[in-house]
Amino acid sequence: MVISAVVAIPSGRAVCAAFTAAMRRYGVPFEVLSDNGKQFTGRHIRPQPVEVLFERVCRENGITQRLTKPRSPTTTGKIERFHKTLRQELLDHVAPFESPDAAQEAIDAWVHTYNHARPHQALNMATPASVFRPHGPTRDDALPAASASAEPHPEPTPQLMIEVAEPPLAPSPAAAVEFDIRVPPSGELSLVPGKQRVGVSQGLAGRTLTIWADLRSIRLLLEGHLVRTVASRLLPADLAYLAMRGARPAGAEPATAALPRLNGRPVLAAGQAVEVDRKVHRDGHVLIAGIKCQVAFALAGRSVTLRLDGHLMHAIADGALVGTWPCPIGTDRLTGLVGA
Repeated sequence: MVISAVVAIPSGRAVCAAFTAAMRRYGVPFEVLSDNGKQFTGRHIRPQPVEVLFERVCRENGITQRLTKPRSPTTTGKIERFHKTLRQELLDHVAPFESPDAAQEAIDAWVHTYNHARPHQALNMATPASVFRPHGPTRDDALPAASASAEPHPEPTPQLMIEVAEPPLAPSPAAAVEFDIRVPPSGELSLVPGKQRVGVSQGLAGRTLTIWADLRSIRLLLEGHLVRTVASRLLPADLAYLAMRGARPAGAEPATAALPRLNGRPVLAAGQAVEVDRKVHRDGHVLIAGIKCQVAFALAGRSVTLRLDGHLMHAIADGALVGTWPCPIGTDRLTGLVGA
């Protein structure tokens, strides 16, 4: 039984949308076979494998995913043969379609004939529809038989007969997104190739971080705890790219936003304070713009949040104020602090 969907860009999300639509109509399969394209698997991604959206859909629906051997197209010979038949019997005899919808309509009509009217030698000259046995009831089973009455009735809307774990909805343009990423040995994370890279401690190599991203800030979280905040260089098109790669709509902001920028330089409103996280050295001091500031010996080795407004500096540990001192730097230098 053949199901065919036309997509403008064969992205992971488009493939998953077509796959789940097929499952809603014909049932959830026990297993699925695919090639090693990045839409289907992330196990070949370097430096660390990741779970892509298609793998997630299979896992949440209890589907065993099987992959072909690399450079072995004969393993998926049936679908390759279908592509050849589709081209020979339809695509080679029509002009370019004016839109994806027009292409889908034409291919749907041809596929219906392929499934219901075209005998297949491999099936002893039976049609695919006559031998297909879906896994569970389908939407087609929900359609009642046509009434003999001449009185017209509105066509009932087919109801979903099976439970299908859907992929997450795509976020709206420019909306914040979240996704998980594994830290490589170098500690350098490439969020959008050529646009945004973020470095973290190499001690986090192998750990999985949650990235919260919008047009202003990038937040890195480890098991729900904020690790780092950096200014975002992403555009709406970059957020759309991340959504296409499987990013999900983000929840509430996990922390204070990064400083806004004007002509590439951070801008601080009059009277506004900044916050930075610093680790207390073993002798009880922290470094602010290269200046040693004594905090407390008891906090050695711990991270504290420092709030500076150009007049005072407050140190906060575990949500409690531990001390207040004169601010060691002027207001004009606050925006230059690393991590502000």
